[in-house]
Amino acid sequence: MTNADLEKLVDTSDEWITSRTGIKARRIAPADVAPTDMAVKASEKAMEMAGCAKEDIELIITATVTPDRRLPSNSCILQDKLGLVNAAAFDIVAACNGFINGLSISQAYIENGQYKKILLIGVEKLSSITNYTDRNTCVLFGDGAGAVVIEASDNGSGIQSTFMKSDGTAQKWLWIDVGSAANPYQFGVDHKGQDKILMSGADIFKVAVKEMGNAINKVLDDAGLTGSDISLFVPHQANIRIIEAMARRLKLSMDNVFLNIEDYGNTSAASVPIALDEANRSGRLKPGDNVVMVAFGGGLVWGSALVRW
Repeated sequence: MTNADLEKLVDTSDEWITSRTGIKARRIAPADVAPTDMAVKASEKAMEMAGCAKEDIELIITATVTPDRRLPSNSCILQDKLGLVNAAAFDIVAACNGFINGLSISQAYIENGQYKKILLIGVEKLSSITNYTDRNTCVLFGDGAGAVVIEASDNGSGIQSTFMKSDGTAQKWLWIDVGSAANPYQFGVDHKGQDKILMSGADIFKVAVKEMGNAINKVLDDAGLTGSDISLFVPHQANIRIIEAMARRLKLSMDNVFLNIEDYGNTSAASVPIALDEANRSGRLKPGDNVVMVAFGGGLVWGSALVRW
């Protein structure tokens, strides 16, 4: 879905969208494609790249706010579709920070020896919860999935540090009000967009830049590094202005920042793993590189991860 396509739906323009967000297009999954269908394809590619057999996966973690169903978890549905018979499975709900949370959880499980190989997926079908009459939000979101296989390393590579934080007092800055156990759908009632994503963009912008910057500094400090040690910065692809502001704060050249927001928009929990995969496949990563990932999303939740490639 291009900006030109959106011009036909709401009062907007390519120039308005691009100048404020950096987004030119976003991918929209067909109605008959479920989030787990996207997760299957991403997972298969990750396992192929890792040379990992299906029976070796011992845990499946899916980060999503758009599950196939309220019950069971996407991870259990994915387990069935992939035939991962030896795995435990659960979901985490942390919006755009879901993949970062999943990395932190996976690191703990690997280090304590409970699991040897973990499949971590970030997947979203945000088109299913986007209000395409609200020009302030519908221009932002897209659908997608990204996956990684995580296992122990004995050469100093891998996850060096992670950080997670949240602020539930600002939950209404980015939320969906209607369609839950606390506030159910009512048949025949016009919910006036309250059953779709609602966002206070200006409030989020100010907090996101500050807190993501703090989160990055935390993982760098924990590893005894500074901003100059970052080989590649892979941020959540939400808004080009936020990304540029973070780069300035870290004194990072944009040459050290991986961007694909122009092509995909904000894919929430899928954003960071999609960007990481594209950075890897395009040759932007080499052994020994310090890769910093960061995200910020509804909750509010935010976090960061430092990985030595």
